[in-house]
Amino acid sequence: MYVYFMNQKELTKAEEQVMQILWKIRKGFVKDILEEVPQPKPAYTTLSTIIRILEKKGFVAYRAYGKTHEYYPLISEETYKKFITEKLVSSYFGNSFKSLVSFFVEEKNLSLKEADEIIRIIEANKGQK
Repeated sequence: MYVYFMNQKELTKAEEQVMQILWKIRKGFVKDILEEVPQPKPAYTTLSTIIRILEKKGFVAYRAYGKTHEYYPLISEETYKKFITEKLVSSYFGNSFKSLVSFFVEEKNLSLKEADEIIRIIEANKGQK
């Protein structure tokens, strides 16, 4: 599924917001998703249109109950995180995770505690790659 997904564009801000809600609630009707959207809430029809776009893009599917649809994600949050991170690194950091980390250290004031945690994660995963 990831190979197919890699050909997709990243989500718009509105699409990503809907996907974040679906990842959180796992499945839901448009009204359920709308309840989770922060203020100012879009119109029901606007949200319904965004969900249909996500369906066409292959991010969402549904189960029909008469004329009502219960939507659920086809792409996991982890898969999307991997895709968007790889796209960020390739587009802005020359495919270098070192450049990405350097950016956060230099520009975003990465704390020593956070840097130590990153080192711990790298050390713990050394044998897995």
